[in-house]
Order: sequence, then structure tokens, then C-alpha cells
Amino acid sequence: PLTSMFVMVDLLSDHHLDEEKRREFTARMNQQLERIQWLVSSLLKMSRLDAGVIQMKAEPVRAAELAQEASAPLLIPMELKEQTLELEGGEGVYFIGDAHWTTEALINILKNCMEHTPRGGRVTVRWTANPIYTEITVTDTGPGIAPEDLPHIFTRFYRGKAGEADTAEGAGVGIGLAMAKSILARQNGKIFAESPAEGGSRFTLRFYKTVV
Repeated sequence: PLTSMFVMVDLLSDHHLDEEKRREFTARMNQQLERIQWLVSSLLKMSRLDAGVIQMKAEPVRAAELAQEASAPLLIPMELKEQTLELEGGEGVYFIGDAHWTTEALINILKNCMEHTPRGGRVTVRWTANPIYTEITVTDTGPGIAPEDLPHIFTRFYRGKAGEADTAEGAGVGIGLAMAKSILARQNGKIFAESPAEGGSRFTLRFYKTVV
């Protein structure tokens, strides 16, 4: 983002630049600033998680409210991409955890799915519970995850084939999914990623009711 902004600042300093281009470059710079803000914020959160200074709460968290809270910041970007968001599950499903940090984890997963789903695609969040764990799954209709990327998808700063093709609109630095895994691990939870045979990607979050 910084390299891109340096180039655009240089272009904006040209007094002969027409007004339409000036507005375009200004809008792009605003996009890059938002990306930098997200990156710095994510790095600070990762540092706090690594340092162990964050105390996770242990309180009932309703899955339906969690899904609504996490998806709210992405509704406008998804609308602009003509994507559909589906939330499916019972109102009584819950788990014991930290609502704030789990929302952060789910936002990062939803953001990843949104960025890798084409225009007109669909992202679905489902939640269920059984005697052993509460499960939240996030699926998309994107290209899926390459087999060689699956073992590394939650590794910090890892960027697979899809990440290499990211544009300036996407974060694409390999932080979001790593943070989600760290947050889940601090709550007796696990996260899995796979590419189902029917296509797309699927992320599964499990919050165990007993230590496993």
C-alpha cells in the first residue's frame, strides 16, 4: 500500500493532472489508507495474542448474534460485489467463549471468503450444536483452496496461489486466518479449512464443551 501511495502522491503533484484523474487517485489513496489501518490494527492484535496479555472471557455466546455481528461490517462491500450472504441456524445454539474476540475471528474468515468469491457469488454461515461441540461453518462459492495451500492456510504471512493474485482491494498478507486460529486456540476451539468436492471453500469452527 505504501509503494502505491507514494506513486499516486507523485502523480497528484502534477498541476496538469485533470480533475477526473485527481478524484480517481484520491479515492485509491483512501482505499490504501484503509488497508494500512487494517494491517496495523491486525498486527497489534496478533502481538497482544502472542504476548498472552489478552484474557479471554468465558461466557455464553449465542451463535446467531455472533454471525450477525461479524457479518455487519461486510454487508456493504458484499452488496457492491452483488454477493449474497446467508445465515442459517437455530436461535438457541451457543457456546462458552469470548464474544468480542470470536467476532474478530469470524470477521477475518468472512472477509477472506468475500474477497475470494466472485461477483454474484454466495457466502453462507451455518451453526449447529451437539453434546460435544458447537460448530460454525462458513462456505463460499469461490474457486476453493488449492491442495498444496491447505496445509499452510493458517500459517502467518502465508500467501497461496489465490493470495498472489490479490488486487489492492484485498488484504492478501496472510494475517487474518492466522489470527482466527490463534483466537480459537485460546478458547478451547479449533478451526479447519477444506475445499469440498462441490466447489468453493469451507471453514469450520468448533468450540468444544469439554477439553479435547
